[in-house]
Amino acid sequence: MSFDALQHVLIGQECERLIHRYAYLNDERDFDALIELFTDDAILYRPSAPATPLVGREAILASFRSRPADVRTFHLCTDVIVDVEDREHAVARSRIVLLSGARSDLETGIVDVVSKPPAPGTFQDRLRLTAHGWKFSERRGSFWI
Repeated sequence: MSFDALQHVLIGQECERLIHRYAYLNDERDFDALIELFTDDAILYRPSAPATPLVGREAILASFRSRPADVRTFHLCTDVIVDVEDREHAVARSRIVLLSGARSDLETGIVDVVSKPPAPGTFQDRLRLTAHGWKFSERRGSFWI
């Protein structure tokens, strides 16, 4: 079977969904579900530390779990562009705006104020099809400011 335009579109949609799912799970602090979006050998460069690679799911998960529980985040993802390389590989780039603030009440999740100015940034992704769907094999984030 040939690799046609419809397959390109479907792969692009799946990869874009993966990028948006990452933002939601990150903001919801559902790190156990978030780590499932990565391949076992994935590399993550967080926007807050773009020169420091986190290699493997264990290191990535530990990094997320170390985040302060009293900080709430909101990642806005836009301008997602996916380039399909073949049936099992794609690259993507996207823009983010991060809002964050201290939680005033951990039970209700109410945020008193946004404690930092909005932080624009980008992600550059390498995506791979696995037996469990599309996953990040590499995610490079950086802030513009």
